[in-house]
Order: sequence, then C-alpha cells, then structure tokens
Amino acid sequence: MFKALQLNKTDAGFSAAITTLDEAALPPGDVLVQVDYSTLNYKDGLAITNKSPVVRSWPMVAGIDGAGTVLASTHANWKAGDRFVHNGWGLGETRWGLMAERARLQGDWLVKLPVAFDTRQAMAIGTAGYTAMLCVLALEQHGLKPASGEVLVTGATGGVGSVAVALLSKLGYSVVAATGKASEETYLKQLGASSVIDRAELSASGKPLQKERWAGVVDALGSHTLANACAQMRHGGVVAACGLAQGADFPATVMPFILRGITLCGIDSVMVPLAKRQQAWDRLALDLDPAKLDTMVQEVPLARAVDKAAELMAGKVRGRVIVKI
Repeated sequence: MFKALQLNKTDAGFSAAITTLDEAALPPGDVLVQVDYSTLNYKDGLAITNKSPVVRSWPMVAGIDGAGTVLASTHANWKAGDRFVHNGWGLGETRWGLMAERARLQGDWLVKLPVAFDTRQAMAIGTAGYTAMLCVLALEQHGLKPASGEVLVTGATGGVGSVAVALLSKLGYSVVAATGKASEETYLKQLGASSVIDRAELSASGKPLQKERWAGVVDALGSHTLANACAQMRHGGVVAACGLAQGADFPATVMPFILRGITLCGIDSVMVPLAKRQQAWDRLALDLDPAKLDTMVQEVPLARAVDKAAELMAGKVRGRVIVKI
C-alpha cells in the first residue's frame, strides 16, 4: 500500500485528495520506483484544480515529474538503487503520475540523475527548469551568443522564467526580466537579471513591427506578449516559446519573420527523445548555480499540494514548488 494524490471525476463532481492505493493497481511498466520528491508545474496546477481538461483518464494520480530511486527493474539500463529523474511522457494526464510514494514506469522514459544533483534539487528544477534549459539550447542552436544583445525572459518569476534568468545570466547574457510583480525586482536581480520591466509593456495589443530590441527571447506566456516580443526582435533574432500562461492565441503577423528574418522555436518538453533530455540535464548540472536554485524553491509536504496548486493558479507563487513525498 502507498499514499498518492488522486484526482477523480464522477457524476458527483471533481475531487483531489490524498488516498491509500494498492501497489497491484499501478499501471504496467518495467521499472518500479520509490519517489522522494515531485513538484508543482503549471500543468499540475491546472490538473489538480480542474481548471483545464489536462486529465484524460480517471481516476488519475497527479504529478508529471518525480525523482527518486529504482526499487526493481527488468529494463536493461536500470537496476535497483539507481537514481532517476522523470519529466512528462503523459504522466498525470493519461497515466498515473508521481505525486505518490510508488510508481511503475517505462525505463525508456527515465533519465539518469546527474551526480551534481540530489533528488530534491532535481525537483527544484523539474519540468519547468528542464524546459528552460531546452529553451536555452534552442537559442544557442540558432546562433545566439552573449554578444548578440539583450535577451528577454517573460513570466520571469515563474518556474520556467526563474531558471531561465539564472541560466542565461550564468552563461554571460544580458537578461531583461518581464514581470507583473514589481516587488520581486530584488529577487530577479539576485538570479542575474540585468534589468526588470513591467509585463504591461508587452501584454496588450501592439504594432506588428516595433523598435528592434531583443536578440533572443524565452517566452512562457503566449498571446499578446509573444506577439509583441516577436515584433521587437532584432534582425536574425530567435524566440523560444514554451508556454501559454497569458493565452494560447498568437495575434501576430508575418512581418517580423520576413522583414527581420527572425526565428520562432516551439519548445515541447513532454515527448522529447531521451538523448536530448539527458543533454538538457547534463547542461543543467554544468550551468545552473545551486545557490541560485535554492533561492527560488518552496517545499511543501504531499498533504499541502492541493492548497499550493490553488495558490499557483492564483499567481501567488514565486519560483519553484517541490513536493516532499
């Protein structure tokens, strides 16, 4: 028997509660794991508060991320005692997730946890931080260098934004952080932002082509913010888009693309091939300052995950939330 945060929807309505489950009920897989920590990502918040149809199979155990230790394995690459980190692959959506003491997974989905991190730090990073690293890799692959110019990070006090600011500043970029929380300027500058702007400068409808400013962008918001960021790109600039916290719409024109030659890269974290996942985690081990990571983390027990998810969706959370299992 093990404890888990289970989500359920019936004719009587929706519920999210800590439940005791039988290990025999776990889905099939070739690796059985003990979960030390999970984390609250935006998608977890949507699922746990039932604000969006993220969950597509009921009942569901929440948690798209987890880190811990392998208990038993029939997979060639994993043995009992190995440390793992897991991100995505439909967990918490179509398959039982990792806000649970036990999980049964596919070994092909798991990443070897770099020796630089313990399982708590791995979930302080989580899908949000791993996505931020995928964004940085995309910017680099399209030729962005610190000398190219300023890099904008939107939603900068969120999980993706906080890690992106810390990563980019460590790599030598001049980072401009956009946020609606003026009180968090000190926090963002501690992470490495060179300056902070009000998100209101980007969040309303704007001209299709605006004054050139950004050499690169990491955007977690979508909608008008992403459209304005594209309209303000310098010639040959690159935008990594990974979220839709403002909205899923993209009210833009092709003008920045055909007149300034900019690139818009879509960043998916859920179905990324294993080799690229391992590359991202290995780079995080090199390029993310553990001291900065500590400043963006809140820890809650599994029993408080539902309440914390509500706070996350209400915009009352800064940085990363880890869930101790």
